[in-house]
Amino acid sequence: MIFPCERTFLCERGYLVVKYGILVISHGSRSEEWVRLVDEAVEAMSVPEGVPVYSSFLEIVEGRLIQDGITALEALGVTDMIVIPLFVSSGSTHIDEISYALGVKAKPELPTDMKPFAIRATIHFTSPIDDDPDIASIVYEKMKPLSADPSRELVLLVGHGSSEPGFHERWQEGLSRLAERIQTLGGFDEVGTAMLLPDQIQSKLEAWRRRKPDYSVLVAPLFLSEGYFTSEVIPSRMQNYTYKYNGRSLLPHPLLARWMEKQTASFWSGNHAANRGERVIKE
Repeated sequence: MIFPCERTFLCERGYLVVKYGILVISHGSRSEEWVRLVDEAVEAMSVPEGVPVYSSFLEIVEGRLIQDGITALEALGVTDMIVIPLFVSSGSTHIDEISYALGVKAKPELPTDMKPFAIRATIHFTSPIDDDPDIASIVYEKMKPLSADPSRELVLLVGHGSSEPGFHERWQEGLSRLAERIQTLGGFDEVGTAMLLPDQIQSKLEAWRRRKPDYSVLVAPLFLSEGYFTSEVIPSRMQNYTYKYNGRSLLPHPLLARWMEKQTASFWSGNHAANRGERVIKE
């Protein structure tokens, strides 16, 4: 029996009703403001009418965890779940463990306490932010007020990073490509990168102080939302250096919603067509 729907797919044994839903996964925070900014970005996404969307968190936000989102979407009849990892880098170890727990990979690259989720739906796992052009535009827009003469300015793009082999290289690759995009946008003398893990900030600033002592240094954080890392950790590692820094994170910004929309765009054309449902963002 086929229930009324907008689109069906023909399979070997007949017609299979396919209903898409979107599960956004971000890290989570004890800060209500942090959670609010993420929820507002998810709420601002433009998706086909009736497609269910759930904003979930890896940890801390009780009642809004990944399994809560899976359960809620499946209760709405979702058979195919588009999962958007709202993380800055493919080098995040969280991407590894989430992929494993969702069944995207057979085993994690690193040991994890995360257990496989209870899932009936088919998972379509998209990519994290890395060097997306819209993200480069956000970073540039947020730090542009610090700039006076780009031709004599050095920009340091700072991300969380990872010391784990393989993950470190993925972090570095994404940061480097994003730095190139910012260089093109702003016309700065140099755009360099540094991670907090391992601590690379001082060595980068010291090298610039020796090579180009008369140039201004602008520091741009690559973090989803402002908090402990942007307000305390980064400034603490730049003591004894002269720099300009406003600590502005990616959120809030409308282009974050557009980035998430791009992650799902291929599903709304051709054989990827969504059935109707209802938008869900838990209160």
